[in-house]
Amino acid sequence: MATHALNSLRRCANIGIAMALVEDRLRALGLALPPPPQPPPGVVLPFQFVRIVGHRALISGHGPQNPDGTLAEPRGKVGRDLTVEQGYAAARLTALSMLGSLKRALGDLDRIAAWTRVFGMVNSAPGFQSQPSVVNGFSDLILELFGPDVGAHSRSAVGLAELPFNIPVEIEGEVELHA
Repeated sequence: MATHALNSLRRCANIGIAMALVEDRLRALGLALPPPPQPPPGVVLPFQFVRIVGHRALISGHGPQNPDGTLAEPRGKVGRDLTVEQGYAAARLTALSMLGSLKRALGDLDRIAAWTRVFGMVNSAPGFQSQPSVVNGFSDLILELFGPDVGAHSRSAVGLAELPFNIPVEIEGEVELHA
């Protein structure tokens, strides 16, 4: 067995995830990571989706993606165009989008030692106040995949008047990497 894979297994065993690698957990849930996000025609995104600085990975805002990399539907404001449940599902798709970017940047999701910070933005209708319930779609999946020790994170969930391309959710974050 390759040294890197063996070290990943040991890390998982040490944090109480009985020899289950993150990508194995994804497959067991029937989930797949999407390709790089595909912006709408004519849109240029002149930044990195993941910026590694020392033992941290700073993750740019991601939105929900379809399996082909395009922006997922439905779009619009949660509390008007989407229900809380649809917003939750969009946040879950956003987690997969972010994990896809992390996989491409890190090569192995088991390099993540800890999720440190998550900032969730919800495209909210006036008066909508259930942003935490929407962003739980993201947090619940991260905790399910990484376990309570590595997956635990600080978090904000705020409502915004508009998000790019009328997406319902945008989430950014930061993770700590194994040395």
